[in-house]
Amino acid sequence: MQTVSISFFRFPTGFSKVWAFAMMGLARSQMRRLDGVGFWKLCGSGTGEGFTPIPNTAVYSILATWPDEETARLQTRSAPVFLRYLKRASECWTVFLAPISARGEWSGVRPFKTTDHTDQGPVAALTRATIRPLKALKFWRRVPDISSVIGADGNVIFKIGIGEVPLMHQITFSIWPDTRAMADFARGDGPHARAIRAVREGDWFSEELYARFHVLGDSGTWQGRSPLTRSEVAA
Repeated sequence: MQTVSISFFRFPTGFSKVWAFAMMGLARSQMRRLDGVGFWKLCGSGTGEGFTPIPNTAVYSILATWPDEETARLQTRSAPVFLRYLKRASECWTVFLAPISARGEWSGVRPFKTTDHTDQGPVAALTRATIRPLKALKFWRRVPDISSVIGADGNVIFKIGIGEVPLMHQITFSIWPDTRAMADFARGDGPHARAIRAVREGDWFSEELYARFHVLGDSGTWQGRSPLTRSEVAA
């Protein structure tokens, strides 16, 4: 069963931040040589919780697909490129995911291989889009409203905005206690739903992908703890 890993790294000092930025280019050859890795992306983040066009030089992430969870866990804790990130970062958190559904493409491919899996327990949502240059201003005007609504939703376990290229490529990633909570947010008549309608009517994106995952587990901490402990408390 394909397993997706998303590793988030926090870098505290000026030198480590410069190193992390440089690795957006330098780590590519190392990622290509990893045993078992399939699709992968190196991403930066936005300020705040990531839902802004202003880069956050302290937080970076690596998304990768693997043939199974065992390989994903082994490589994210012991592969040379991940060890280099772990050595420099002040904090790292990796979440492991099983794709449940996916539609659309990312860089011209369909990266996630879905399988039948229980919807019980925490679920994650990932959206990725390439924004048409002439539509970028309209898109980013919508984002603050969406971000504030996500932040006010007591059900969301974890949320962040990341991306490959500032302004033009946007990825949102969030974890929810169950599919109902996630669907209620996405389909409610709020800023998110209105933004989705605007995207459809205005043809804002040249490429887009929407995926949902079952959360298999995690390793490490973010802001001093595992974000998944929120789902355990809720249960």
